[in-house]
Amino acid sequence: MNREVEGTSRPRILLVEDEINLARPLQFNLEQEGYAVRPTPSGKEALNFFSREHFDLIILDLMIEEMDGFEVARQVRHKDPRVPILMLTARSTEQDRVQGLEIGADDYMIKPFHLRELLLRVQRMLQRAHWYVDQPRPLRQVTIGAYQVDLDQLTASGPGGKLQLTALEADLLGLMAAEPNRVLSRAELLEKVWGYSSEVETRTVDNFIVRLRKYFEEEPERPRHFVSVRGRGYMYVP
Repeated sequence: MNREVEGTSRPRILLVEDEINLARPLQFNLEQEGYAVRPTPSGKEALNFFSREHFDLIILDLMIEEMDGFEVARQVRHKDPRVPILMLTARSTEQDRVQGLEIGADDYMIKPFHLRELLLRVQRMLQRAHWYVDQPRPLRQVTIGAYQVDLDQLTASGPGGKLQLTALEADLLGLMAAEPNRVLSRAELLEKVWGYSSEVETRTVDNFIVRLRKYFEEEPERPRHFVSVRGRGYMYVP
């Protein structure tokens, strides 16, 4: 495992986890990978840290002290649509995972998880965030139905008013809009947007597509622009 994100030294991680038997070894292993970790069991304290310090990534458990992870994620996203959030959740709460992603988490892991996979996801999320900030990018504006979308400002305007996108939502939308009428597999989307290999098992792509449908489709249950192609993946239809 690489111990440094290219072009950075000691990326800073806010670890919000109140299970001490998980938080301590997780902090230790993240620090062994070269990350600076600020741990807290408290949602309120996490927001206090976030308001005063810079973090490159947040690892956020849903069930934490004083304030649940949903509210923490909601307030973080209100202040910063770009900072990556990796959500930790229990196996039995499918609706919690969907809700967390809808609020603005970039990905989730189900407890219990393999440490190596978590470290790999952390590494990929940090690399992607670093690329997003530092690379020169052309102005990206697209039209989705009746919406005008500014992919760099992470905003969209249309009949439903103004929307605030996350960086991952904008990148997924930009990738699909750049290749209209072509089927993109989940593995390709995971690799190009999240930076994950095809071995990573996650329904994150499906949940993000659902979010794009809620934003831009007149009838999200009968999508016209973000179409599922059974057994193959998803396709953007202008």
